[in-house]
Amino acid sequence: MTQNSTSKLLNGDALHRTKQDKKAGGNGFVKNRCLFQQKRYRRPAEKNHHASCTLLYKKPFVESFEETPLLVAVLTYMGYGILTIFGYLRDFLRDWKFEKCHLAREREEQKDFVPLYQDFENFYTRNLYMRIRDNWNRPICSVPGAKMDLVERVTPDYNWTFEHTGNVLKDVINMGSYNYLGFAENTGTCADAASECTVKYGVGVSSTRQEIGNLDKHEELEKLVAGFLGVESSMAFGMGFATNSMNIPALTGKGCLILSDELNHASLVLGARLSGSTIRVFKHNNMQSLEKLLRDAIVHGQPRTHRPWKKILILVEGIYSMEGSIVRLPEVIALKKKYEAYLYLDEAHSIGALGPRGRGVVDYFGLDPSDVDIMMGTFTKSFGAAGGYIGGKKELIDYLRLHSHSAIHATSMSPPITQQIITSMKCIMGEDGTTLGQERLCQLSENTTYFRRRLHEMGFIIYGNNDSPVVPLMLYMPAKIGAFGREMLKRNIGTVVVGFPATPIIESRARFCVSAAHTREMLDKALNAISEVGDLLQLKYSRKNRHGSEGTDCFSFLESHQD
Repeated sequence: MTQNSTSKLLNGDALHRTKQDKKAGGNGFVKNRCLFQQKRYRRPAEKNHHASCTLLYKKPFVESFEETPLLVAVLTYMGYGILTIFGYLRDFLRDWKFEKCHLAREREEQKDFVPLYQDFENFYTRNLYMRIRDNWNRPICSVPGAKMDLVERVTPDYNWTFEHTGNVLKDVINMGSYNYLGFAENTGTCADAASECTVKYGVGVSSTRQEIGNLDKHEELEKLVAGFLGVESSMAFGMGFATNSMNIPALTGKGCLILSDELNHASLVLGARLSGSTIRVFKHNNMQSLEKLLRDAIVHGQPRTHRPWKKILILVEGIYSMEGSIVRLPEVIALKKKYEAYLYLDEAHSIGALGPRGRGVVDYFGLDPSDVDIMMGTFTKSFGAAGGYIGGKKELIDYLRLHSHSAIHATSMSPPITQQIITSMKCIMGEDGTTLGQERLCQLSENTTYFRRRLHEMGFIIYGNNDSPVVPLMLYMPAKIGAFGREMLKRNIGTVVVGFPATPIIESRARFCVSAAHTREMLDKALNAISEVGDLLQLKYSRKNRHGSEGTDCFSFLESHQD
């Protein structure tokens, strides 16, 4: 039961998240998803569904999520349990003044006031995060390109405070930044154009777009983005996070339904909550789960009244930044059309990084941009800048110009940032008269394939799609989070490590981001270091080499179908 509306888009209640843990196969083997190759027996209904899905894809769609080995899962839970016990012991010592507490606490004379700090809520920060805090917030003193310089720092009190030594770690290979196409640079056409723009326009606008902060550069950018995406119109915003969190409330409200992927970014979750819409969560990239929610929404309507939903909005991402997976967009669009819902696509990580023309997941699957109602993306990754955009029909963009909080209250995008986006986008489109953009797209694709293949061959468990430049390598145990980051830095490799609560408790990981700026020599050096640290910390958990899994077959099948 939906009511079509041209000016709005969907709503939700409380966000009910599903479990993030994936279904265990029970044996720890690889569970690969290859649309053109499945060897396991399926019931007739499953075969029909598989055949219909295959028709939606023009090329192999391969994703692998090897299950956590049982022993590793048990040891991981034990590790967190031991850390928790020692955390309570340390809190006991702090309460009795045997150990100094460095965190902010209530004064004794303020005990009758409303508490500003909740000791129990900060338990994880005090006792777990602080032990490995040195792996984050490292000061960078250079352009965060393929290589970077880090300010060396030491801690005299187990990561509560840091002191700079005055030394600089030179030429650290950057495997953590979202610099997919290598446009984060201080030389070249982009840097020169941004410099000239700064001289002419200055750095800041000091006003909103609706007042006197609307520059000709902003309008040029929006026309260029619309042409790049293949949509009627677009609108640019100064902050990527706010592009989601401040625009979704303008599109949906009470009486609307939002269907959100369980692994959506925090900006999408916040925007959905601020909208006041009813929110229901479907399992990650699971079309059966999404269709069930759509069918139930049509049949039952709104709670209590059973009136039709004003709008049903599906929220998905192009590339999921923590899993490395790519949305099953052809299937999502098919369901959206079948049940007359709206589709909001966040291409923060996929725009510029996927597709033969670098135009995101829509280009990657060869789909029609008009099938996506709201196309959102950011300029912070592939374009080496800041801000975000929304593209779609002209009526939608005109509506957002009047109702979006980001458009009404936020300061306009900085002119040199605007110019950086314009120049890099023209380079990708080939409008600069060179083939540099196309060369970078090809280089990124080659680097991604090579890096993922080598990690598989080494025996690591990595998640995601074979074409995704986001490569999560599973660490699992809490003690190995800090150890991996420190050991990699000793070998002059900068990495990002992630643990609970950003990931499920037993799925801590290192996340690598491949860039077109990485040379084969850089990748080989990084891979050798990863292999060395993997042996040192015993991180090569994959059983595919030991037992011969479907993962190898899917990779061979994919390579045989590449042009």
